[in-house]
Amino acid sequence: MITGFMHLHSVLRWVVLTLLIVTFIKAAIGMLNESKDFTSQAKLGLFTMIAMHIQLVLGLTLLLDGHWAEYSLEGMTRFFMMEHTPVMILAIILGTLGHLLSKRANSVAAKFKKQVIFFGIALLLVFGMIPWPFMRNFSEVFGWI
Repeated sequence: MITGFMHLHSVLRWVVLTLLIVTFIKAAIGMLNESKDFTSQAKLGLFTMIAMHIQLVLGLTLLLDGHWAEYSLEGMTRFFMMEHTPVMILAIILGTLGHLLSKRANSVAAKFKKQVIFFGIALLLVFGMIPWPFMRNFSEVFGWI
């Protein structure tokens, strides 16, 4: 079952990354064009936040499974325990703040600006902490994922 969660977590990263990119780009375009309609952007921000939270639940399930205790805190195990997890949680917090603060902003311009800032930072953090296949020692621990 954990292998299934790992594969689902691996596949869902592409959904989260795609949603973050689209949300950020559309918010930036809306901000630069001074768009007056935020309705579709608000829904996109909500879907992005939901996908990030699903990814968080899957990731925490993998983390709390307990098989990490079998490894020493070196290499990729250290990456997952000490870097990947806290930075991804921070990115999810920022994505959530981006959605919530954009809902509460008074003007449409402020709504777009909040999404650009918070989803942009979240995108950079997620992009930097995804375990890409070309990372050193990655294939030794987790194979193709």
